Order: sequence, then C-alpha cells, then structure tokens
Amino acid sequence: MTKHEIKADLQDIRYYYTHKAMFDRAEDTGFKNIVVKKAERYGVYMSRASPKLYALFYSLYVEGKTHLATAMDWNVTEGHIKNVSNQLYLYLLKETNKEERDDAIRGST
Repeated sequence: MTKHEIKADLQDIRYYYTHKAMFDRAEDTGFKNIVVKKAERYGVYMSRASPKLYALFYSLYVEGKTHLATAMDWNVTEGHIKNVSNQLYLYLLKETNKEERDDAIRGST
C-alpha cells in the first residue's frame, strides 16, 4: 500500500464518520458498504497506536476536524499537526504493509 492509498482510505473513513447515521440506516436494510469494513480495520490499527496518533486520528477522521481546528484544540501550531499527520501516515503505512506481508505468508503456506 502507498501513502496516497492511505490518504484516500482516510478520506473515505472521514466521509463514513461524517455520515455514519446514514450508513447505519443503510446497513439495517441489509447491505453494508465496504467503507464500514475499512473503518473497522483502521480502528484495529489505531488501537495499537501511540496516544498522540490515536488522538489525531480521532480528531481528523472521526470528528472530521481540520488541521487548523485540531491545532487550536491542542494549543499547538498547524505545522505541528501536519508533522504528526505525517507520523500517522507512516504508522498506517507500516501497519497495512505488515498486514499484507502476514497475509502473503499465510497464503503461501
């Protein structure tokens, strides 16, 4: 997986949480969008993340805040939030690639 793909997934997850009530209603009718599984998978990754990365993920992608709004909430600069965002992308890249390697190993045995 690439950083670009991680960013695309995160945008899908932000959309999901912004419209979660609609997704929940749709799921009650018998179908589940793939973004629900994606949000669950990333939730597992974030459960193992540092508290700072976890908090950033929650602020940006669950609450749907901007970098600036998060910076104001945390009383830091927007540049600091962008730096932590890069750490988040790298962490998620490592986690998704580890999962892909583990899946490949299991599939080859």
